[in-house]
Amino acid sequence: MPPLPALTPLLMPALQDRLVLLINHVVSREPIAARRLQPLAGRGLVVHLAGWPGLLPAVPDLMLGVTPAGLFERLEAAPAGNGGLRIEIDASNPARLALGALSGEAPGVNVQGDAGFAGEMHWLMDNLRWDIEDDLAGIVGPLPARQLAQFGRALRRTLSGLAQRMPTPSGSAA
Repeated sequence: MPPLPALTPLLMPALQDRLVLLINHVVSREPIAARRLQPLAGRGLVVHLAGWPGLLPAVPDLMLGVTPAGLFERLEAAPAGNGGLRIEIDASNPARLALGALSGEAPGVNVQGDAGFAGEMHWLMDNLRWDIEDDLAGIVGPLPARQLAQFGRALRRTLSGLAQRMPTPSGSAA
């Protein structure tokens, strides 16, 4: 069996494709989001995990393009041309980043590129939320979905508390 770093080039495109499907699912649930993205069709953005620990398998940049429908598509190569955007997410502590994502904490982000495009991405991050309870209700029914969502919220509060107490990479407390 090949080691994990050897599998990474095979797994990452599939994982990124699933992530893009999830992002598009969330965007498509809010028609205003897709309408706001439509004028940006053809523009691209690169999401880079800055400070990723060298001991872990490398994570390639996620390269996205905006489609005419106001959704995203994964690109094989970095988007060319003006009007693009580069988003660097502080990933120096992947565990804290993951726990923060689960608890709703926004990561440290550095944005470079077109200001108008950056403004629309900021609006999306501030206004779009995945309604997992609604999605679960379509699979397991409304009552089990509500119970699963309550469990998830309790877990998120617990993980948020853990993330708050987790030391920063420099060793100081957050």
